Amino acid sequence: MSSLLAYLQSYLPAGPGWLPTWQLVVAVTATLNTASNVASLAPSRRLYTGMAAFVNPLQARTFAIWTLTSAAVRFYAAYNIHNKLIYDLALFTYLFAFFHFASEILIFKTAKLAGPAISPVLVASSSLIWMLTQYKFYVQP
Repeated sequence: MSSLLAYLQSYLPAGPGWLPTWQLVVAVTATLNTASNVASLAPSRRLYTGMAAFVNPLQARTFAIWTLTSAAVRFYAAYNIHNKLIYDLALFTYLFAFFHFASEILIFKTAKLAGPAISPVLVASSSLIWMLTQYKFYVQP
């Protein structure tokens, strides 16, 4: 059992603090979300409850690719947390996600701040705040 843990631990980011590991967890979760959105309309329809009838296979796959793109940037950030360009790109993925979900909830009314929409809003906002407050710790000028 301990050898399995040591093996798995060898794949975790080696950066200081918990932010690199958080980036990895969010990236893996986003990758799984991508697979579920490609396989079925149900996840997107649950998310965009205000306009579920407008969720079609093309929209679900587009959302999946957008999510996968964010996941790729976050994977890189997990293992290259001190790289300013990668850190900035990862930070922007959270900013874009927050803007997207906030606008869908507050402006377009296609989602509600309940159920499935709470998770991406919380992840995006908390990650954004975490990355902004820890910027100087991880990115050396």
